[in-house]
This record gives sequence, C-alpha cells and structure tokens, in this order.
Amino acid sequence: MGTAVNEAVEIWDSVKEELKKTVPETSYPWIMPLEPVGFEDDKITFLTGASFAVQIIRKHHYKQITDAFKAVTGRDIKFDIIVDSKKSEELKKQTEKINKKYFDKETRERAMDNLAIMQSAANLNLKYKFENFVVGENNKMAHAVAYEVAKEPCKKFNPLFIYGGSGLGKTHLMQAIGHYIITHYPKMKIRYIKTEEYVNELINNLRMGGNSAERMSKFRQKYRNVDVLLIDDIQFVESKERTMEEIFHTFDTLYNKNKQIVITSDRLPKDIPTLTDRLRSRFEMGIIVDLQPPDFETRVAILKNLASHERTEMPDDVCEYIAKNFCDNVRELEGVFNKVSAYASISGVPITLEFAKSTLKCEENKKKITIDEIAKVCAEYYNVTIKDLKSTQRSQTISLARQVAVYLTRETTGMSYVNIGEFFEKKHPTMLFSYEKIKQELITDRRLREDVREIKQALKLEV
Repeated sequence: MGTAVNEAVEIWDSVKEELKKTVPETSYPWIMPLEPVGFEDDKITFLTGASFAVQIIRKHHYKQITDAFKAVTGRDIKFDIIVDSKKSEELKKQTEKINKKYFDKETRERAMDNLAIMQSAANLNLKYKFENFVVGENNKMAHAVAYEVAKEPCKKFNPLFIYGGSGLGKTHLMQAIGHYIITHYPKMKIRYIKTEEYVNELINNLRMGGNSAERMSKFRQKYRNVDVLLIDDIQFVESKERTMEEIFHTFDTLYNKNKQIVITSDRLPKDIPTLTDRLRSRFEMGIIVDLQPPDFETRVAILKNLASHERTEMPDDVCEYIAKNFCDNVRELEGVFNKVSAYASISGVPITLEFAKSTLKCEENKKKITIDEIAKVCAEYYNVTIKDLKSTQRSQTISLARQVAVYLTRETTGMSYVNIGEFFEKKHPTMLFSYEKIKQELITDRRLREDVREIKQALKLEV
C-alpha cells in the first residue's frame, strides 16, 4: 500500500469517528465499509462492493462527509467512489462486521433482554427499530426529529406529531423511539397504544358493572403513570367525544409532568374535522413532521435492507425492477419482497430479474391511464362532476379539481395542451396556465401535495 493510500486510510479512520456525530446508524452499512484506494490532489478514491452505496451517499451524505473531512484535516477534500463487483462479497462481510462493531454483542443482548421483558408492558413490536428504518428524502426530517426525541425524551419536541399516508413508516418511527428509550433508559416506563384499542378499552370499562369509579381510575393510571406515551392513528378518535375527553386529560396530566408524548395520524390535526379545538391546539403545541412516499432510490434501499435482514440474495436489477413498479408505500414494498422471496424459496430457484417478472407480472397488470380516468378520479376526490370540470364555473373547488386534472394529465399522458383543452372544452392558454399553477404551488403547498399523492394512488400511478 502506497504512502498516499496509507495517509488516506488514516484520514478516513478519523473521518468515520467524526461522522458518528452527524450520520444516523442506519447509514453506517453504506459508509463505514468504504475502502480508500487512492489519494491525489486532495481527492480520495474509495472502493465499494455495494453499487447502490454511491447513490445513497451522493444524495444524502455527501455534505456530511466533506464537512467531516474539513473538520479533521482543515482542507477541502473531495472524494469519488468506484464500484467493484469482485469486492462485493468481501465488502459484504466487512459490512456485517461494521454492524457488529457499532451494535456490539453486549449492547444487543442487553437491549434484547430489556425489550423482551418490557415488550408486553410497553406493547411494542420488536420489528420496529431505528436500525432497520431506511432514511430517504421522504422521511429524513421525521427520522431526525424522532431520533432526537429518543435520545432526549421529555426535553424537547414535546409533543411530537407524525403524520403521513398509510404504510409510510409512522408506526415504525414511533415504536423505534420506544425501543431506543427502553435500551438506553431502562427505568423509564413506556406505553404504546393504537387509538382504536384505546377506544375499545375505554368502552369496555364503561360497560362493565361493579365499581366503575375504581375501574376507570385504574384505566387512567395505566396511561398517565408513564414517562413516554405513544398514541398511534389518533385520527380514529374523531367524533368520539368521551374518548377525546379522556385523551385530553391524559395529555394534560403527562405534559404538566414533563412526560414525552408522541402521536401519529394520517392527516394534520387541523384536517381531523371533529377533533375538539382544545385537543387540536395541544397536538400542535410541539413539532409536526410528515412522511412522504419514498422516492426510487429510497425504495431500492428499503428492498436491499430487507434482503440484508432476511439474508436473501436479491440482485440489484431485481430491486430496481420492484422499486419502479411498486411506488405507493413501504408496506407494499415489503409485501412484494416477501412474495418474490417466498416463491423463490418454494420453487428452489435463485431470484433473478426474469423470475421476478414472471412472478409479479407487472407489465401484464399495468393499464394505460387515460384523461377520462384522471378526470373521473379528480372529480370524485373533490366531490364535483366531470360536467362541472368542463363547465365555465369558477368556484374554488371546481377550479382546483380542473387544474389538478390538467396537471396530472399533462404529467402522465404527455398530451398536448390543445388536446387537453378539447377534453375540458377550454382554450390552450387556460390549460397551460392550469398546469403551471399547480406545478408551482406543489413546491410550497403541503396540502396540495397530499391531494395529488392520494389521487395518484387512486389511479395506481407512481407517487
């Protein structure tokens, strides 16, 4: 090994220590196994056996790494990454060693013992931990805030309100907080509950005979005598006045005692129609973070993460094929991964691109989206009619529904503005204006992004 490479190795060892301050542990397997193989003109060349590591690092960790180089050396050091397939198996073994190093045996065993003992009391699922939560642009902020809450519960970001569509990882993040706290603060009492289960438990306590006052007191203490309360799917509390009353007093009791509260929902507090004002205002007191559907790179990373944890050989081209065809949420990706790996195991054959295609039949199941379908779904979503969309009416709801339909038609079908205008019985400039208006508003309007995402899901389009 040359002198320059030796220097690069020494620098990289120090940089890795620096990176531990800023990079989440879930990204270690991509970064820590990088092998310096060249150093010239303040540029280090790394070798990796994981082809997807290049995309992950470039997209999510490039600045963190260059900043770490600057902190260690005082110089602006650049880097490049080369993928070497021959080194793939070797580096895969190194990655496993990295995982063992940063999650040492004693820590893992202690955590597992604590989790096993406390899982029943806390009502947590051992599957949901920070270590197997894949971070991407869609969830980076939510993950960072959740991790801060886990590291310093009850000190900041209280309450934490996480919202997003079904299957995007809300429950995973919430329970990861619980697992982390159990591991690092074993004396803390944690309770996780789904809102539906809370409602049913409350109803059962109210219906039972006997000493109802004593029973209700025990029920309340169960959720108020904790250090961390995790309430999942709070949207199911709407219209349930007695439940909202109980949650309100539980919230106030815990908050006034400086206890941590984490809440998840499929929508913002202000978008839960029958939520009481006093409960809504309390949910909005802390910090609100959202989860969006994962982009292509993150979907591939999720599949690779699943393959690693399940010790399944799933080639890059198979992961990319699945990621291109299944875009809605993480839960869907897990289902598809399980289907392909199970079919391969039963058939006794390796997973290849051809096998995945024959198993999933994505091409056969796809259908061409038409402007008629887009208009129909947009009209239904905004509770108007296609006749309204084609009319001269300019009410806010009809205009918005029409503009979203125009935007999605242009994005999805590539139709000309003239042809889109013929369908909506409008002139070409109006269609152009509608498209550009929605395109620009999507940048800043979070509610509009949610509308478009849900309409895309209804149309089975890539989100």
